[in-house]
This record gives sequence, C-alpha cells and structure tokens, in this order.
Amino acid sequence: MRAVGAVVGALAAVSVGFAPSAAAYDAQSKQWYLDGMQAEQMWKVSTGKGVKVAVIDTGVNAKTASLKGQVLADEVPQRFGYHATQDYTGHGTTIAELIAGTGVGGGLKGLAPGAKIVPYRVKLEGLKGESELRRTPEPAEAIRAAADSDAKIINMSFGSDTIDPDEEAALKYAASKGKLILAGVGNEGREAGHINYPAAYPYAVGVSAVDSTGTVGKFASYGNYVDLSAPGQDIPAWCDSTFRSYCDARQGTSQATAIASGSAALIWSAHPDWTANQVLGSLIDTASRTWKKNDPSRYLGYGTVRPRKVLENPDYNPGPARQDPLAKENGGSAKTETAPSASASGSSQPERKASEAPAEAAGSEAKSSSDGNTLWIALGVVAAVIVIGGGGFVVMRARRSQ
Repeated sequence: MRAVGAVVGALAAVSVGFAPSAAAYDAQSKQWYLDGMQAEQMWKVSTGKGVKVAVIDTGVNAKTASLKGQVLADEVPQRFGYHATQDYTGHGTTIAELIAGTGVGGGLKGLAPGAKIVPYRVKLEGLKGESELRRTPEPAEAIRAAADSDAKIINMSFGSDTIDPDEEAALKYAASKGKLILAGVGNEGREAGHINYPAAYPYAVGVSAVDSTGTVGKFASYGNYVDLSAPGQDIPAWCDSTFRSYCDARQGTSQATAIASGSAALIWSAHPDWTANQVLGSLIDTASRTWKKNDPSRYLGYGTVRPRKVLENPDYNPGPARQDPLAKENGGSAKTETAPSASASGSSQPERKASEAPAEAAGSEAKSSSDGNTLWIALGVVAAVIVIGGGGFVVMRARRSQ
C-alpha cells in the first residue's frame, strides 16, 4: 500500500449555504477575484485561446453547462483515459471550471475561458471496485502522459506527505518537455504546516492561497516550497458528484492552483512563442508582494499572481527562454537542461526563512502588497470573508491505495 494524498481543497472547506441548483445560481457574482484581477479587461487581450491545460485530478465532468465544449477527453491516450470524465467528488470538475469554464448556465467562469482542458483521473478515493483501480493511472503515469501531449500547463491540485520516486521522475520528465507544472502546497497550515508532494518536488511550482485582502489562508501549508499564491478562499465549488448544486465559500490551495494555471494560460495565449520559463518568470516578476523579490516568503512565495501586469504591457520582456526562474529552488539548473538535485524528504523540508511564526502572525510575510497595485483592496472589491478563528477547519486526508 502506498499512501497518496488528498485533493488539496475539496475537504478543507467551509460552506455557508448551498445553491438550490446550478441553473438558478450565479457563480460569477461570488467569484470576487474576477473583478479584483480585472478579468474583463484581461479578456480583451487574452482569453487563453490555443492553450491546453492538463488537469490531473479526480476526473472532469465534461457535461456541466460551463464545461461543454471545453474538455478534450479524446486527446487522452486510451490507456490513461479510462473514465477521465467521471468525477466521483466534484473536485476535478471544479478545478477545470475555475481554469476554463465558460460560465454558461450560471456556472463558474474560468479565468482563461478560451483555454481547453485535457482531463486525467488518477487513483483517488471513491473508485468503485478493483477493475477501476487497475485501469486508473497513478499520478506518475498521468504526468508522463500529459508531458507527451501538447498541453502546455499541468495542474495538480492534490498532494501526499510521502515521496514517490516515480512521481518525482515524471515531473522532471515533464519539465524537460517544456511544461509548466503547478501544484497546490496543501492545507496543513493549522497542523504541521508541511508542504505536500508533488508541490515540494523540484520543477513543480508550489501555489498557496490568499483571501480578498491578499492575506494567506490560515489553512494553507507553508515553508520552503511555496513559490506563488493566488485567490483560494470563499470561492464556489461543486458540492458533490451529483452536480446538482454548488456550495458557497469553499477554500483551499486547490482553487488557488487552478487560478494560477488560468493566469499562466492567459499569458501563454498572448505570447505563444514564450517558453514555460518565460511564462513563469513573468508571473514571478509581476506578482504582488511587500518583500524583496529575491527573498521569497514562506507563506506566499514570490507573491500573488497578477497576469494583467504582463498583458497590459505589449513590450513586456520575459527574460531568457532557457533560464529557469526557480533555478535556485530546483537545484540551480534550467528546466530544459540539466537534471535537478534530489528533493528533501517530507520530514526534513528546509525553510526559506528563520521565523517559525504561524501564518496568522507572520506580518507582511503573510500578506501581499496593499499598495496601488494590489488586486483587491485598491479596486474596492467587496467580498464575503469567512471568519476562521475559533472554529478552525477539519482537514480530512483522502488516501489512495494500489
């Protein structure tokens, strides 16, 4: 039995109401970050058209109103495509909608509604019977399949606290194929805080979650492997596998990872000749932060993504095509060149900063910039904020077995 982790957002959630039905629900009115990120203005420049995002998750239901025509299940090799569009939890479908949903029928509107989704269902809890277990790929297999596809971005909103050498090797392979790989850091901020794998592997961009004020979520894992952050609190999500209703105010680094992937898709669509290094470098360079760029936070990494800062500048210089912007974190090599160094184990992850303060006491290190460039406060965005003080979160860990 090999322990494999939970989807990093499906269960670290607070619900403050259920939508009676998707058709009667206006998800976009609750997607506070769309206004904050100036999505309508960005969509005049780029919608993500021409960019495919591989979603390695619990499967993607291609029949929701918001995903009709958005899911390229036929592009998944038959060996890896068994029931790729069967989602037993609603998690993978939510992630896909946050990336590329059209918003039709009151559904979630993706940050990159012109992008397309290539779905890979991996062995997560909920599979029915030995036959499904045998025919559903391990994450390493799905990562390699996505690497061999023409998807530019690989989104992984799941995690485990154990190292899988096959998974690590698959990420290295995907990076060598020029893919941009984003993974949620996990929802263990109220516990040990350890960042999950695959986010802690070299070549995976670890994504944390912020609320409408730019403050890191108290549930979010923290440490050496946080690279970027994105909105990940108070966001609607499918309640379950029936797909009859959305639940309000879900939160997790899963959602943040999807929004970071959508941000990358917008930039890559506008600049199709850029490499993964250049797309990532532009996200890092323009991220919102109050600390020095070369001194990343243990909670928010290099800052909160702001793709509009790239899109609004037609002369933006993304830097060298073959220079890895996370070379230091990845062992000092460019993604398309030399192999990375071995990753640290989950029990000995080094920290970027000496402070051991919890996220809620981290000061500027746990909050993005609130100057004129911040995405939400300066724009006067009003959002429902969940109080997460005394109640806390219940973090459940779904396991996979083989």
